[in-house]
Amino acid sequence: MPATIRITSRGIHDFDFLLGRWNVRHSRLRRRLVSDTAWDDDEGTATCETILDGVGNIERLPMPARGYSGTTLRLYDPVAKEWSLYWADSRTGRLCSPVVGRFRNGVGDFYGEDVEGGQPVRVRFTWSHVTAASARWSQAFSTDGGASWETNWTMEFTRAAE
Repeated sequence: MPATIRITSRGIHDFDFLLGRWNVRHSRLRRRLVSDTAWDDDEGTATCETILDGVGNIERLPMPARGYSGTTLRLYDPVAKEWSLYWADSRTGRLCSPVVGRFRNGVGDFYGEDVEGGQPVRVRFTWSHVTAASARWSQAFSTDGGASWETNWTMEFTRAAE
């Protein structure tokens, strides 16, 4: 089992672990914010590369089982020492408002605001369990300002063979 990579907010290099090719196992809650407990699982891939002389990266997530593809754009603000993560997918062609945050003690938490089913939600992306060969991402929504969270999507990343 690979050793965990200790990320202590190295700033611009926080997401270097994600560069390259990955196999991804997606688990998505079928219906969000209605106390559903049924999940759908599927497999996919991801690739991540640096952009803008290293101040950011772009991740591409083709999801043929879902019938769409997604992209995450990550940009590092060296003054604020924070990352802004933007999601877009082929269903809408819309760049979503960012979730913003940083890594602390090996876990990256990023927060923002969005709307789900016409309802305002607080959004949290969490990166954890980071090793050279694996990582975990999850998305959660809160309708009560962050007092409680419903995790609705997780991705388990395993490094793809070169």
